[in-house]
Amino acid sequence: MSVSNPEFSQSELLRPVEITNQSHTRHKGAISTLILAAIGVVFGDIGTSPLYALKECFSAEHGIPFSLEAVYGVISMVFWAFTIVVSLKYVLFVMRANNHGEGGTLALMALTLRTAKPGSKRAMLIIMMGVFGTCMFYGDAIITPAISVLSAVEGLGVISSDLDRFVIPVTILILVLLFLLQKTGSAVVGRLFGPVMLGWFLILGAMGIYQLLGNPQILIAINPMYAIRFMLEHALQGFIVLGAVFLVLTGAEALYADMGHFGIKPIRLGWFLVVLPCLLLNYFGQGAMLLNNPEAVKNPFYSMVPEGLVFPLIIFATMATVIASQAVISGAFSITSQAILLGFLPRMKIRHTSDNEVGQIYIPLVNWILFVFVIAVVLAFKSSNNLAAAYGIAVTTTMIIDTFLAAVVMRILWKWHPLLVTLVIGAFLLVDFAFLSANLLKILEGGWFPLTLGAVCFVLLMTWYKGRKILRDRSTANGIKLEGFMSSLMINPPHRVEGTAVFLSAHVDYLPVSFLHNLKHNHVLHERVFFLKVSIWDVPRVSDKERITLKDLGNNIYVVRAIYGFNETPDMLHILSLINKNLHIPFDLMSTSFFLSRDTVVPKQLKGMAMWRQSLFAWLYQNAGRQSDFFKIPANRLVELGAKVEF
Repeated sequence: MSVSNPEFSQSELLRPVEITNQSHTRHKGAISTLILAAIGVVFGDIGTSPLYALKECFSAEHGIPFSLEAVYGVISMVFWAFTIVVSLKYVLFVMRANNHGEGGTLALMALTLRTAKPGSKRAMLIIMMGVFGTCMFYGDAIITPAISVLSAVEGLGVISSDLDRFVIPVTILILVLLFLLQKTGSAVVGRLFGPVMLGWFLILGAMGIYQLLGNPQILIAINPMYAIRFMLEHALQGFIVLGAVFLVLTGAEALYADMGHFGIKPIRLGWFLVVLPCLLLNYFGQGAMLLNNPEAVKNPFYSMVPEGLVFPLIIFATMATVIASQAVISGAFSITSQAILLGFLPRMKIRHTSDNEVGQIYIPLVNWILFVFVIAVVLAFKSSNNLAAAYGIAVTTTMIIDTFLAAVVMRILWKWHPLLVTLVIGAFLLVDFAFLSANLLKILEGGWFPLTLGAVCFVLLMTWYKGRKILRDRSTANGIKLEGFMSSLMINPPHRVEGTAVFLSAHVDYLPVSFLHNLKHNHVLHERVFFLKVSIWDVPRVSDKERITLKDLGNNIYVVRAIYGFNETPDMLHILSLINKNLHIPFDLMSTSFFLSRDTVVPKQLKGMAMWRQSLFAWLYQNAGRQSDFFKIPANRLVELGAKVEF
């Protein structure tokens, strides 16, 4: 089955698709270049976790008595969290469940839906899981910039307690500049991401080695018995600290979500050769330092270097956190674009910030909503310690959903033995639910925020999806068959005028309302008529060779379908150029008119949706971006014909 925008019927989008576990074939260039780029984009979030993760593990609020045993236990838990969740689960297993090289919850949802019957309860459950996982990502996109930049700037307090009062203002200033720069795109700054983050990881590793030279004994914490013994002897406290240990993993889901940009191999090599060794060196180094200097627990990261190097480290840390924030904001733009094309969000204005990279986009509405929430979070929580309580729930929920969806892929698409799937997925879920349970203890301390935000987003996305489905079903039930009507019309045709008319249609088999309105009010038919349907397939991208299909109905009347992947943005001028190039039908833009339906939805108590959701859908519908803007239709060639639709 294919996932489609609800305004399009699923039967139109069925196609044979080869399921592949290999990375995208479009990744070109030297592997070292791709590794460097991946280090700059993919690992920013997880790479800045040493700033705050261990500090939170030994926070006085947890009531964990500081002891050698506690240090060994926590460091051991950190090591095995990296090993099980990131290295084994994501890097070696989940990344193989890719949708033509693309990863992320929505891409995995689209892949998993091929195993379910369209319209079945199982299909709806998969959709709901995928949508909720996406909604939780927005919580991550809000908290990541706030906690990352805050934790970097809090290093000022290590230099002098008098500088603590500047932490919030400096953090807000950095965030304001970050969001203001989004409209310019990340192409220019992106070239610096790789070298800067590579330098950051090398600094993390060097800091860890510097401390390990003073106390290499901490390396025995690799033995899992230290983690197990700590959990058994300090059951409640160990369970509480487990929620803090999870902070070292925030950003692990980005390895999977960003896979389509770089491919599996560069991300795997970047993780095992650079990122993982440097992170482990730093965490073990922090543990070694705490054994020698327990007072450093207030801010173990900045205490790892001599006092004279703290300020330069703050500058570098701020750069790293800005890059991590940039990556997650860009991810929010990408996820939103996918959700629009898959039919879970209304159309929005999308700007392409690069002529060369189709993935570099800017969505003003999403940018400023994120900005307002990020600033509000900084002002409300005031410190990275307070924010840490809100951070883990969003990520753990997404990870659990990824695990369940991956299980379906392993069993049905890959044909793995049920016992093997049970053993692998069972082990991963055991760890995932342990982390989730520990994070749920922090609901009153801030964990309520991502859950509330995710719930609100979920209601919005599912309301839009359901509303569009109801409208589509109603229009199909009451629609007029296109071919039959046109055959009857041409028996006694209306007056035909010069030029070309393009009518955007929601279904290839039915007449668009805009055509009926034009015929009713103007009593004319253009010299050439195109009924154009834009379909979204459940693949990231479609080649131009596959994009256009055309059916000639005779009398210069054509039905055209343009096909796009969920990582592409439809472009009307591009569609016309392909029709011209592949089908040898020339277009003169100045003699072409584009006809769109612009309906007004009126809520009415009907079956299928509660009245409050109907009202919400009507509001979303009326405030959705214009079709003409979304499809990049020239304004001076546009004709919009509206109608009132009872919903």
